[in-house]
Amino acid sequence: MATMPSLFISHGGPNIVIDDTPAHRYLKNLSALLPDRPKAIVVVSAHFETDGVAVVTDPAPGMIYDFGGFAPELYKMVYPAKGDPGLAEEVVALLDAAGMAPGRITKRGYDHGTWTALMLAFPEADIPVVQVSIDPARDAAWHYRLGRALSGLRAKGVLLVGSGHITHNLRAFFPVFRGMAPADPDLARKVDAFTGWFAEKLAADDRAALLDWTRQAPFPLENHPTDEHLMPIFFAYGAAGEGAKAERAHASKELGFFAFDSYLFH
Repeated sequence: MATMPSLFISHGGPNIVIDDTPAHRYLKNLSALLPDRPKAIVVVSAHFETDGVAVVTDPAPGMIYDFGGFAPELYKMVYPAKGDPGLAEEVVALLDAAGMAPGRITKRGYDHGTWTALMLAFPEADIPVVQVSIDPARDAAWHYRLGRALSGLRAKGVLLVGSGHITHNLRAFFPVFRGMAPADPDLARKVDAFTGWFAEKLAADDRAALLDWTRQAPFPLENHPTDEHLMPIFFAYGAAGEGAKAERAHASKELGFFAFDSYLFH
């Protein structure tokens, strides 16, 4: 089986499943970018937060509709992919060996950072999925270590996915999304500067700069008032191992400023 890349996805809101946007179409065609069909998928979602890292061992995860004010049909959608307790225990062992003191969660459904993207990319739901948490109190370097600890799974055909967002200023997004305010052109400029900086540093594999993003990237607070949605990119980057080659597989924006960049790491 081919070695899988690791992947960072900007997952959008749950409406990405039903809205015909560039990001929706990218996710629908995502499997064509992979060298083989994944044997299993490990997802680190920005919507799964714990103190430290935890691994879900649930063999049959249900659904979590962790959103409000969206189309009614989204609350009825089901992604019936099985869990994989055996792989989950392997993930626990790898994280333990890396000194990350993982916990186990025996029952947890799929949050929208997981199921919306997978529903588009792998609609058959026939690939088992293991969920791993982020810790919003930890920094980029810690989440990079998390990815490094699991990088060996890629050679076993496991797809490692970080699901977050390259920008995530919801304070600016929702007033525009709900028609209550116009988009701020100055914010669009700051988003372009931020996403362009990440593209440049990832292409150069400049790990020192990337892990110091809060000081070195332009306009960090305007793009991430809180940083949990950016942590999955560091997981995916770390999962690619030394000498990671980043491919900016998708870049689009909604409302002129909400960016949906996604990366493959080889």
